[in-house]
Amino acid sequence: MRRFPVRLLALGVLPAALLAGCGSSKSNATGSSSSASTSASSSSSATTTSIAPQDVSPMSAIKVNNPNSSNPTITLGKKPFQVNKTTVDVLTKGTGATVGADQVAVVNYAVADGASGKMLTQTFTTPVPIYMKDPSQFPGLITALKNVKVGTAETVAIPPADGFGTSGNSTYGIAPTDTLVFYMKVTAATNPLVSGTDAAPKSGFPTVKMNGPASPATITMPDANPPKTLESQNLINGTGATVKKGQTLIVAYTGVVWVNGKAGTLFDSTGSRAGAPASFVIGEGQVITGWDKTLVGKKVGDRVLIVVPPADGYGSKGQTNSSGQTIIKGTDTIVFVVDILGVG
Repeated sequence: MRRFPVRLLALGVLPAALLAGCGSSKSNATGSSSSASTSASSSSSATTTSIAPQDVSPMSAIKVNNPNSSNPTITLGKKPFQVNKTTVDVLTKGTGATVGADQVAVVNYAVADGASGKMLTQTFTTPVPIYMKDPSQFPGLITALKNVKVGTAETVAIPPADGFGTSGNSTYGIAPTDTLVFYMKVTAATNPLVSGTDAAPKSGFPTVKMNGPASPATITMPDANPPKTLESQNLINGTGATVKKGQTLIVAYTGVVWVNGKAGTLFDSTGSRAGAPASFVIGEGQVITGWDKTLVGKKVGDRVLIVVPPADGYGSKGQTNSSGQTIIKGTDTIVFVVDILGVG
C-alpha cells in the first residue's frame, strides 16, 4: 500500500503508537537552468495515456506561494490539473551532494490535489526522510528525487499510477483519477545506515548484529536480568553535528523486548518497513523519555544502544498494538539500537 512519506509519528500504524505514545506520562531532475522542465515515468505509468494531449496541464500553471516560508502553499491556474506521467519542473538547481539510488533523501514538501486545488499536507516544519529503495513509496517521488542535488527546489506532478494508484486515498479525499501536485525542497542526502569508528562494547550489555537497512537488527541479551535504570552506549562514534533539543532527527532503529540470554522479541524496526527511516523532534516529548534523555547531545553518525526500563519507556501500562494485543508489558525493559542519520 502506498502512502504519503509523512513522518512515522503521524502514521496511523503500530510504530506510530509506539514512538509517540510515551505510555507512562508521555526526479532525476536534470534541467540545465532553474526553470528547466523535465519529465519521466516509472514502469507503472509508462503506458498510461488516459488524458488527451490537449488536456494535459502545463507545469507553468503551478504557482508556489511563500516558497521560503515554513508554510508554503500551491495555487493551480488550471483545474483540474492533470498529467499522464510524472513531470518535474526544477525551480532552483541545488549544488550539494547527489541523492543516490540507495540513499535517503531528506525533503520538505507541500502537496495539493490537482482536481480541486485543495492543499492536503505539508512538512516544512519537520523534514521527512524518503528511502529511495522503499517499495511502498510513490514511484513518482522516487523519479523526482533520483540523482537530484541537495538544495534543489522543484514542483512535481504525479498521476494516479505513480501515486496512490487506482484506489485513491479516502482519508485525504483523493479520487482514483486525481493528479497530485508537490512543491518540494531537498535538504539532505544520507545513507540508510551509519558507518564509522567502532566503539568498545560495554561488558554485560546486549550485543547487536546489523542485517542491512531493510531488515531489523538482531539484539541479543546477556543471561542476566536487565538494569533497573536507563543505560546506553555508542557502538559507532559519529563525527557529525551534535544533536540539540528541538531538532528533527532522521534515524534508523530496531526495538526489542529484553529476554534473558536470548535475542530480544522484536516489536518495531525501520528495517521492517523496507528500511524507510523515521523522523521526529527530539527532546520535546514526541518520543519516549529514554530517547529524549539519551539522544540529545549525541552526534550525527552515532549508532547508539539504549536499554530502557519501563519508567523511561511506556510505563506501567505497557503498549498494545492496533488489535489490542499487549506487545510490551508494564514490567518489560526494552532495548533499541538507533542510527542517527541526520538532523533537520
